[in-house]
Amino acid sequence: MKVFTALLCGFFCLLSYGQARQDYVTVKKELKLMGTRFEITVVALNEEIGYINIDEAVSEIERIERIISSWNKDSETSLININAGIKPVRVSKELFDLIERSIKISEITDGAFDITYASMDEIWKFDGTMDKVPTEDEINKSVSKVGYQKIQMDKLNQTVFLPEKGMHIGFGAIGKGYAADKAKELLVSKDVRGGIINASGDLTTWGTKVTGEKWLVGIANPLSKDKVFGWLPVIESSVATSGNYEKYIVLDGEKYSHIIDPRTGFPIKGIHSVSIFAKQAELCDALATAVFIMGRDVGLHMINQINGVEAVVVDGENKVHRSSGIVFDMN
Repeated sequence: MKVFTALLCGFFCLLSYGQARQDYVTVKKELKLMGTRFEITVVALNEEIGYINIDEAVSEIERIERIISSWNKDSETSLININAGIKPVRVSKELFDLIERSIKISEITDGAFDITYASMDEIWKFDGTMDKVPTEDEINKSVSKVGYQKIQMDKLNQTVFLPEKGMHIGFGAIGKGYAADKAKELLVSKDVRGGIINASGDLTTWGTKVTGEKWLVGIANPLSKDKVFGWLPVIESSVATSGNYEKYIVLDGEKYSHIIDPRTGFPIKGIHSVSIFAKQAELCDALATAVFIMGRDVGLHMINQINGVEAVVVDGENKVHRSSGIVFDMN
């Protein structure tokens, strides 16, 4: 009798759950934030609640932008840059912690990821105006102020100091991922049962679709975006992709990617795209750039040493390589 009652209760609970799921809807909105395209998707009781949830996520992303934007002269980041070589700047704990995490990623990647990349003079132009490769002197001068090791962090006073005039920090390779994480964190705290924050390809998910199915992400062929190498479920997780197929120049028959090694000042060759899978979009965002710069073999070796992080690399010959934890058919 006890077994029958338990089964009966389980049966009706399951029916009730299934019925409840049918009442939910998917609400999606695309908009421009942080200078790029964001697409926010939520699973909500109805459209009105869904759009309210999306507006809350947008407000959180805009809040993050006001802190980390290099374009907003009043942001904390701009104040750090303006005071380079002059004085330390007291910042919020949120920004202080983000810079500390960025420095740790720089250490792990041997400087392939470096927020002081913003110190580089823009000698490479990807708008069609360049007609020759910069000279060695121009490149050396461009990277002379780059170096995450130079950033001086005072935890007691919560200050950040860039010791050389002309030094700058920028969050172009980690900021979108961080904003996506914070927007997700906010919506989860408000009991939004599922959704995706997609920051121009840097995305994070939680929950499931209205149908209960997993969110899936496709690994696209960089040479043909309508073709997919394979699909991976993204469960309570994130993914970010760095690629050279949208922004590049060709000089003297050589193709140069817009992704530049902050250590050398030269654009990276030999890789079409890198996709990183991890719990946090922030980490995915930073490591996608780092692995692209480190190269296929060194980058994948590093990824294989980090728990909870996986990678798919498409090399210059459009061959797919993956870290040890990626298991799917890519033929």
